[in-house]
Amino acid sequence: MRSLKRGNFTLMAGLLVAALAHAEPTPHGPDPSTALLEAKQGPYALASAKVVSPSGYGAATVFYPTVKSDAPYGLIVLAPGFLLTQGYYAWLAERVASHGFVVVSLNTNSLFDSPDERAPQLASALAQVLALSQTATSPYSGLVNPGRLALMGHSAGGGGALTAALNHPGLKTVVGLTLAVGAQKEFSQLQVPTLVLAAEKDAIAPNATYSVPVFQSLNAALPSAYIEIAGADHLTPTILAGSRQRAVLGRYTIAWLKRFVDEDQRYTPFLEGGSAELSRYWSRGAW
Repeated sequence: MRSLKRGNFTLMAGLLVAALAHAEPTPHGPDPSTALLEAKQGPYALASAKVVSPSGYGAATVFYPTVKSDAPYGLIVLAPGFLLTQGYYAWLAERVASHGFVVVSLNTNSLFDSPDERAPQLASALAQVLALSQTATSPYSGLVNPGRLALMGHSAGGGGALTAALNHPGLKTVVGLTLAVGAQKEFSQLQVPTLVLAAEKDAIAPNATYSVPVFQSLNAALPSAYIEIAGADHLTPTILAGSRQRAVLGRYTIAWLKRFVDEDQRYTPFLEGGSAELSRYWSRGAW
């Protein structure tokens, strides 16, 4: 595994240790429903801001709720796939944020960065935006709960998210969307609750090569799930996918983040298998 830069690792480790005092459950928002989870807009109005001087990654836009009464919110970093940029995921970043999260959507240093090269970039973005949220001049000052941090990514970004999470066990969860991994292929040492969200018709990063072996490598006691969307393809997390596929992906992604970042038990029933819109579903661990 390619290791994270020492400075990034030290900064993240310090922030995560300091965050433990803020890790109490923070359920907020209305009672969930399938219709709410699949809607284009959640219950929170949003604003956005660019990260002016990104450190260790290409660029980022921060989406955050304008409602301060329910703050602080969990912080989630979203990394793009190979050859893609944050614009392809604006729909997903906004939809997740509108359910009560601060979401950082990245550009990586290069469109060609491998999953292992993306891992330290995710960690850098998480550390930088968390630090910015604690400054008085930030437009999202005071909105982030430092004990509620998560990583998410698509394709190579998903592989990067899981790889970064190996070094950051204090994260609340990590999500890989139709993921592809690099040199790091085995994740039995991962200590962070993990969602592998796959697409049945993924021909770019075939499930048999990537998503299934990654999930099977996880510790059986780790809270985790493999959710495979029927008829979906590799680009389902992007704006290029059909609206129905995006609605299903959004439903499960948001429910998982609410369950594990906010520790909101109201969302557990929305993560169960048995839906006709899923081609495969497995879960592990106690959650």
